[in-house]
Amino acid sequence: MAIGLINNTILKAYPSSSHPNPNTLVPLTIFDKAAFDLHVVVLYAFGPPMPSNEVMKDALSKVLAHFPHLAGRFTTDDQGRRCIMLNNAGVRVTETYVPVILADHLPFDPTTNVSHLLPPVEGVEELLQIQLNRYACGSLVIGQTAHHRVADGQSMSSFFVAWAKIVRKLNIDPLPYHDRAAVTIPRSPPNVEFDHRSIEFKKNETADINASISPIDNLVVHFTPDFINKLKAKVVEGNCTRNPKYSSFECLLAHVWKRVTQARGLDLEKSTQVRVAVNGRARIKPAVPMEYFGNLVLWAYPKLIVSELLKGSHAHIAKVIHDAVAKIDNQYFQSFKDIGKIADEKKEDLEPTAPEIGNVLCPNLEVDSWLRFQFHDLDFGGGAPCSFYPPNIPVEGLIIFLPSCRDGGGVDCVMTLLPEHVLPFKQISHSLD
Repeated sequence: MAIGLINNTILKAYPSSSHPNPNTLVPLTIFDKAAFDLHVVVLYAFGPPMPSNEVMKDALSKVLAHFPHLAGRFTTDDQGRRCIMLNNAGVRVTETYVPVILADHLPFDPTTNVSHLLPPVEGVEELLQIQLNRYACGSLVIGQTAHHRVADGQSMSSFFVAWAKIVRKLNIDPLPYHDRAAVTIPRSPPNVEFDHRSIEFKKNETADINASISPIDNLVVHFTPDFINKLKAKVVEGNCTRNPKYSSFECLLAHVWKRVTQARGLDLEKSTQVRVAVNGRARIKPAVPMEYFGNLVLWAYPKLIVSELLKGSHAHIAKVIHDAVAKIDNQYFQSFKDIGKIADEKKEDLEPTAPEIGNVLCPNLEVDSWLRFQFHDLDFGGGAPCSFYPPNIPVEGLIIFLPSCRDGGGVDCVMTLLPEHVLPFKQISHSLD
């Protein structure tokens, strides 16, 4: 599709009394170091009417004054630590014109070529890039790349909602919370109670990840509210314990884990695990504000033998997931802060176990839930997005649960599999037998 380039520029934050001293260095926290070392790509589509590009850019400049990390750059301090320099070097903003009707090209899915709607991710020094794609009908598609070592999904969700509020001339309330040092205070003396050097970080050898680059297929599977209700009823029916009700996320993950494993045709004696992202904001005591801007995620690792997973009930699998997530509590997060203190003192160069581009996780999975992010509060003046999703996920076995923009709601499961596993999965993805 031929599109027209209107403008490509660097946009800096508005001068503000709240802006930090020029060239302030913010060392990456232990949570930042454990995150993916890559740019996360997301597309947001909005139907008309939408504000002009000038209004969008003016509000973006204003909101960056409250999120200075995104306008900064990576650097290294005199101790050799990777830092974010809050130098207001700016974010890249690209503007294009797309001479078609957006509705004729929705919903976006992996069969849609969207590369022209996105900023590049290779060789990029900007920590945030925004591409404003204006369609002939007045619709706007925003392509975003943001470096994961700067902020997690919860943080970027808050940033986008704040940007939309400024467009609508509303106050940002509450403001982002930036005290990374306060969030990562270790105990005195530090007390490392878990083997973080083998769990969140790599030893000399790496297990369970195929580092070779293989062909990967992206797909989106939609689960309707009716299907989710039937699935949850099946879990309740099979729940013979007194455990609390399982969340929609736990039920869906139990189902998808079971069906993906079946589609992969794994050896029955092999083990399989899921790396489940756990937001620490509500788990750390005292609780950290949800507006904390940075990374504050660790991972649970529910694990089963393939035969147990395939033969076990949905309720049993949901319980395994629930119990594993429950273990990532305040004590676990505090232990992780303590390893950060010790590693910093020893100047250890910790390498995270987060997958890299091209990795194949089979027989395992990694899952993120975006179900509680504020996507449906993202209103620039014309209503919530009519479509959003992360295109071109570069790791096999990665799953993201999204609140669906379809009429009737539900959940979209964006996932990646090896090509030979896609058709078998699609054939059984909605089977509750």
